[in-house]
Amino acid sequence: MKLSALVCAQNDEARLADCLRRLDFCDEIVVVADRCTDRSQEIARQFGARVIDGIFPLESQRKAAGVSACLGEWVLEIEPDEHVGAALAYEIRAAIHGRPAGDWFDVPVDNYIGETLVRRGWGAGLGEVLAPRLYRRHVKRWKAGRVAPPTVLDGRFAGAIETPLSRWTDPEVGHMIARLDRQTALRAQDLADAGEGRGVAGDVARGLRQVWTCYVWRQGFREREFGLLISLMAGLEAVLSGVRARELVKARKLAQAAQAALPARIGRTG
Repeated sequence: MKLSALVCAQNDEARLADCLRRLDFCDEIVVVADRCTDRSQEIARQFGARVIDGIFPLESQRKAAGVSACLGEWVLEIEPDEHVGAALAYEIRAAIHGRPAGDWFDVPVDNYIGETLVRRGWGAGLGEVLAPRLYRRHVKRWKAGRVAPPTVLDGRFAGAIETPLSRWTDPEVGHMIARLDRQTALRAQDLADAGEGRGVAGDVARGLRQVWTCYVWRQGFREREFGLLISLMAGLEAVLSGVRARELVKARKLAQAAQAALPARIGRTG
């Protein structure tokens, strides 16, 4: 059973080496370098990775290109800010060599803010605590999207891995806020492209649901101030994405109107 590790990078030279050096238990490493202008490709090749260079506007395109390049029957999907410990590496190899009665495994994720482990309350694309990261090639697909695109699994569930990945999500709170800003900008483009407009009331309603889901249903309240912060940010993500999407749609319409009026102005001046 050949195992491929898939890592998608965008200017991740600061953390890529720590990620890749823990993947030596895999039979191959594939790194998708999306518009990287730093040393990400060089670092990846130092660890023997096969590098796929390209321009991928959508995260779904980036993931799909990476899976297509993998040669292993099984794929382990890892983010540049994640670490695979020795116990998890052993469990992964045992799982795929143990004749699993399915095609994909859920893998738990431990998310850290700085040095603090925050187990509960994650949502709205800010973090995940369980995800299908170990799967047979061609089993997992992504719907079109720039950030946290929905996934489709065509195979059978094989079970859950017990040992978690360690994800060093944010070094401090300021980084979380900057990440939220980048994420809502990308989400707004997805919403504008899809023509999805809920209006302010719809955004607020969705935001309140996100807060309740993260803080109560996912027990963010047990994480104290970090749980409250994540829940509020999840609610704000819905509102900010909607506001920015409407601004983007308006800007696009103005640009189209200006473009349409350009030939008429040229004709009058000619």
